[in-house]
Amino acid sequence: MELNQKLFHHFAPKADGIRVEHLCIGLGYTAVVNSQGGVGLAGTMFKDTAQCTKVRGYVDFEGGPALTLLEHIKSSDSIHRAMALALINSLNHADALALDEDRQNRALFGKLALGKGTRVAMVGYFRPIAVWLKELGAQLEVFDLGRGLGDREEFYGKLRGWAEALIMTSTSILNETTEEVLARAGRGLKTVLLGPSTPLAREPFAHLPVHMLAGMAVLDGDRVVKAVRHGTGTPVIQKYARKVYLDIED
Repeated sequence: MELNQKLFHHFAPKADGIRVEHLCIGLGYTAVVNSQGGVGLAGTMFKDTAQCTKVRGYVDFEGGPALTLLEHIKSSDSIHRAMALALINSLNHADALALDEDRQNRALFGKLALGKGTRVAMVGYFRPIAVWLKELGAQLEVFDLGRGLGDREEFYGKLRGWAEALIMTSTSILNETTEEVLARAGRGLKTVLLGPSTPLAREPFAHLPVHMLAGMAVLDGDRVVKAVRHGTGTPVIQKYARKVYLDIED
């Protein structure tokens, strides 16, 4: 996928001379701590399997060059991509911390110009946001393959002409559907890529109709890694992180 290639080329210079300090693959999220103390997250995306082995071709990345792990953003294996995306977010940790906070999603809602009657498409079900949108009186269409919500072709049709705003989970990077979905985006559709997996860097998304990146900047790395190790999700992890955003010009 072109996005994966662009993520690699953008972050390869930042990985130079950096080593992987700690790698933790949790049930919900994967965390990486690099040798400069940067902490990054990405969703863990297991394929349905009864096998005990979840990671193919075991490699001990800890103590090794960050660039070796970064290469796996181009892997065909979703777990390898998750590890690499968490590394990317660790390399971007300092830049993410410098971004403006959006704890109440006001910047996100403002960017999308949400209001009563706004037609919103959502890839990946974000329950708190969905509840707020319904209370606001917005019209909402959801597609979430993992939850069995929505029909793919019907949803893509909504993107072409019906939807005014698109809220899209950044785990789409992990299942490599980001570009597939955005290829169906209608003219004038405002798009936000959302979630802890989001790489908060403008350049890799320059070829895509994405208008805002919204993610997390870790504040307490020890607590976040422990939460990941204990199999928790966003409600716990966000206690030890800042919700931040990067506005991307049209």
